[in-house]
Amino acid sequence: MQLPTPVYPCPLNLQVTGCNTSLKNIIIAAPLGLVEEDYDDNQYKAPNLLRRVLSLMTNLKPGASLISFQLPPEFNIPKSMLQVYGETTFCVGKEMLNQCNAGKDPIERMTAILAWKLSTLRSLAFGVAPYNPILGETHHVSRGTLNVLLEQVSHHPPITALHATDSKNGIEMIWCLYSVPKFVGNGVETHINGTREIRLLNKGENYLMNHPKLLIRFLPVPSVLWSGNITVSCAETGLEACLTFGGSFLLGINPRSVKGKICLPPSKKPLYEINGRWDGIVTAKEVSTGTVRVIYDAKEVLSGLKPPFLEDPEGICESDSVIVWKDVNEGIMKRRWEEAREVKNMVEEKEREIARERKRKGEIWKPKHFSLSFNKDDNTWNCSPLHQSVPRAPLVVPIQSNFHQTFN
Repeated sequence: MQLPTPVYPCPLNLQVTGCNTSLKNIIIAAPLGLVEEDYDDNQYKAPNLLRRVLSLMTNLKPGASLISFQLPPEFNIPKSMLQVYGETTFCVGKEMLNQCNAGKDPIERMTAILAWKLSTLRSLAFGVAPYNPILGETHHVSRGTLNVLLEQVSHHPPITALHATDSKNGIEMIWCLYSVPKFVGNGVETHINGTREIRLLNKGENYLMNHPKLLIRFLPVPSVLWSGNITVSCAETGLEACLTFGGSFLLGINPRSVKGKICLPPSKKPLYEINGRWDGIVTAKEVSTGTVRVIYDAKEVLSGLKPPFLEDPEGICESDSVIVWKDVNEGIMKRRWEEAREVKNMVEEKEREIARERKRKGEIWKPKHFSLSFNKDDNTWNCSPLHQSVPRAPLVVPIQSNFHQTFN
């Protein structure tokens, strides 16, 4: 069987002077974008991928939880899941968030929110995954006037909180995410639970949304796909969008398809019909007039993405993902697998030692930047930021020239 070659962009090696020795050589991998893009030759490629993946899953039974499953570094990309979550908010080749604010009416703002939502669905490479964040790990990045902060607020279950603010443009995001991966025989199915909220403060509108599930198929063709149904709703305007991701070639539906509608409950009568591919072009058709327009172009939004750079070496926190996993990143990129495995085990064992010590002392760990609560009525977790706004970060994403947007 001819296997697809998993790729992701070549990282940026930062040579930092005048700071802590641990910052001398930080590897920050470029954001996940479109797998089909051609990257340069200095990229990591996992060897004998499908055979290695299947060997890892040999002793698993269908339905087995993979929450605590630890991958060897050969199967890791050099970044934490916190970085992956974070970069979906700020690493784009076209301004997305401010277009949500710019819509002249609720329908335009809803379609802009849908376009932004689609931009968070990146084409992941088969067989490789980011690191599972350690408890208390953080990631703090800025792009323009948007400041984004993530924290791993729980380890069992693994819960990630995100708070992002843009005071100039009146935008706030609050997320609480917890993934549940399970082995399903011919692959892995991951449910990404929790809610994502975007607040357009100048409009007084809050948009709530969930996330499709991630499917990793081993057979018959190795692939990574988004699947399932999601809802995006705004209580203030009454609008609701329902989208369905994925399908089956056997039924004549492309597995990367997305289709749905924008409606005004309770009638559920569609005002707009949504069609396309989440890794391609997505259109909105106005039902009353038949007018069709493109609301999302994945290639335009996700091509040529740039990684953050360290603008303020003195401001970087030791709990930031780029510091926590620095030595593991270096081992992976240099293909020194024993070294990568050793330092990864050291990071994970240190976390276990701290947890044992905390248990011995009877201490209860609390997140630094969020409060975490559990709702027994619907078995959901909620994350609330402790601060009203997020400050500028030491890590900064360069603004791409085609943004046509002026920032302070």
